[in-house]
Amino acid sequence: MKTGVIFLNTVINCNGVRQLGAVRTPKNVQMEYIEDKSFEGNDFTVHGIEPGNYENCKFINCNFSEVNLSGINFLDCYFDGCNMGMAKLGKTGFRNIQFTGCKLLGLHFDHCNTIGLEMQFDNCILNLSSFYQLKLKCIVFKNSILHEVDLAAADLSNAVFDNCDLKGAMFESTIIEHADFRTAYNYSIDPAKNKIKKAKFSMAGLIGLLDKYDIVIA
Repeated sequence: MKTGVIFLNTVINCNGVRQLGAVRTPKNVQMEYIEDKSFEGNDFTVHGIEPGNYENCKFINCNFSEVNLSGINFLDCYFDGCNMGMAKLGKTGFRNIQFTGCKLLGLHFDHCNTIGLEMQFDNCILNLSSFYQLKLKCIVFKNSILHEVDLAAADLSNAVFDNCDLKGAMFESTIIEHADFRTAYNYSIDPAKNKIKKAKFSMAGLIGLLDKYDIVIA
């Protein structure tokens, strides 16, 4: 019986510290190594995606809707204009990944392999996705919609929510210390149920910290 392949990668955390992650691929699955390759307009809902370790690859206008990405590792990859709605992310590796202009509806990022997990989002739709209990310090969300996203018990220290719509997003036992919400909007965060020390908010956004009091600020 095969024991799987060890996939090593080095990631740099938000403090500039290099960390080495080792990821074991699933047993009895032959994993290919794909490097420096571009995929444009691929519809992976038809034939699926080849299981493998993808490094420094670009996926442009590709369709991953409901595709099983379990056990696949993506390192230093770029996704632009892709639809990944409801894809299966069991032990999927996302390390130093940039998502730009992507539809990422209903994704369970909390099912991903947490070793070296690092993602950035720009102009993405992440409605109904889950980051439950994930450690994602310094994560950046820009110009994105995060309606009813589950951020409960996640560590989002030093995160940036730049011009993001957080309507219905769940913050409970969430660590958002030093996070930047100055241009975010529609959020509701209970300071008594979350760690918010040194988090940054705009004056207009302070009402999002007072929702539970049902008061009127004129």
